[in-house]
Amino acid sequence: MMNRATVVLAIMLAFALPLSLLAGRVWLDPWHAGNAVVILTELRLPRGILAVIIGAGLGTAGAAMQGYLRNPLADPGLFGIAPGAAFGAVLALFLGVATVWVLPLFALAGAAGAMALLALIAGRTGGIALFTLAGMMLASLTGALTSLLISFAPNAFAVSEIVTWLMGALTDRSWNDVWLAGPLTLAGIACFAMAAQGLDALTLGEAAARSLGMQPARLRGWLIAGVGLTVGSGVAVAGVIGFVGLIVPHLVRPFTDRRPSSLLLPSALAGALLVLVADSLCRVLPLVTELRLGITLSLLGAPFFLALLLRMRRGMA
Repeated sequence: MMNRATVVLAIMLAFALPLSLLAGRVWLDPWHAGNAVVILTELRLPRGILAVIIGAGLGTAGAAMQGYLRNPLADPGLFGIAPGAAFGAVLALFLGVATVWVLPLFALAGAAGAMALLALIAGRTGGIALFTLAGMMLASLTGALTSLLISFAPNAFAVSEIVTWLMGALTDRSWNDVWLAGPLTLAGIACFAMAAQGLDALTLGEAAARSLGMQPARLRGWLIAGVGLTVGSGVAVAGVIGFVGLIVPHLVRPFTDRRPSSLLLPSALAGALLVLVADSLCRVLPLVTELRLGITLSLLGAPFFLALLLRMRRGMA
């Protein structure tokens, strides 16, 4: 059942998307510019839709992970899947095979490999603590491997290409990226929907949730698959984009009943809106080169994270 926050976010997103199509270094007048239709349909529309897709996936993943770990600081990027996808993409760039389709396939393979390792290490009987530690270990390992590839890059051009890609952006994305990320992200969100009932039960504690019929291995499987599909597909087409999964659940949680299941849809809409607005901001800033989306969201997310830590510290005082 949709609450008021969901309706408001849906309306805001419906207004923001068409406005974002007009925004840029050159603001478009679709009624008078001769090439406006081509620019809108082939450049800005796929970019805008991709921003919505990626933001929705990251927002939902953040809400699900915070519900599962019962930790407001949890973010899907902390559990090795996003760094695994980044390592796969960097490997494609390092080998010089990063074509339009090969780079996303390497990134998805990296995410899938991280998912498999996470499931293998956590096991069927491992608890939340083991799952968290396994994810952090994978994130550290894949981050180190990515840095190793950068240090062994064959030339300065390859290093520049890798670093630029790791910053995350939606520049020059096409409909091919939309067709790749869209179905995978929807499948990932569907996995989170399948886990919603178990996440609600988990708010009572792991022992109580088990007594209500929650199956930890199945719930963990849905979450790993959901994070892998949403985060992996986002990294595959846009590079590393952080903080969305951390910020969004906190912004919408006060307007829900705070159950993890009721937070999923508002987080998807808020994530889509956040990434779309941030990407529009990247296009309109009067800079020599376009600011990367990953940098913009980090500049927004880091102060938010600090404010959250300070608020939690005051709460414990």
